[in-house]
Amino acid sequence: MKKLAGVIFVILFSSLTVLGQEYKTSLGVRGGYPFSGVSLKHFLNRTDAIEGVAAFHYRGLMLAGMFQRHASAFDAPGLYWYYGAGAQAGFYDRRYTPWFASDDRGNIATLGVLGVLGLEYKIEEIPITIGVDLIPVLSIFGHTGFWMNSGVSLRYTF
Repeated sequence: MKKLAGVIFVILFSSLTVLGQEYKTSLGVRGGYPFSGVSLKHFLNRTDAIEGVAAFHYRGLMLAGMFQRHASAFDAPGLYWYYGAGAQAGFYDRRYTPWFASDDRGNIATLGVLGVLGLEYKIEEIPITIGVDLIPVLSIFGHTGFWMNSGVSLRYTF
């Protein structure tokens, strides 16, 4: 049974074509301020990718979706710049957010648009990427305002 599962695994994954940054999809963690969470990136073609982030902060949840364009950086193998735009939605406990800190009870929802600028390195010897990014966010619903987010990502590629 283990041999059959291994053969099926090899057949399925050997048929995938590698696109973009020498990988098709990556899954991992993102640590940053003000949010940290789980990150999933998938390449649509050689240069374009979509990324989703589910982040947990202020006793709430923030979801972000981004479209990103990648380009080689500094002619270094495995090193890429990326930039793009997207949207975010957040759901927070009013008592634990810095914007609404008070004795008020209840939840608050936010919605906004964002940009992203980052640098990512695909380690050639192992299926891992390391990235850093800067994400400016303009909240347009709930809490309106502008804030910056920066972070570091570590993802497994497949």
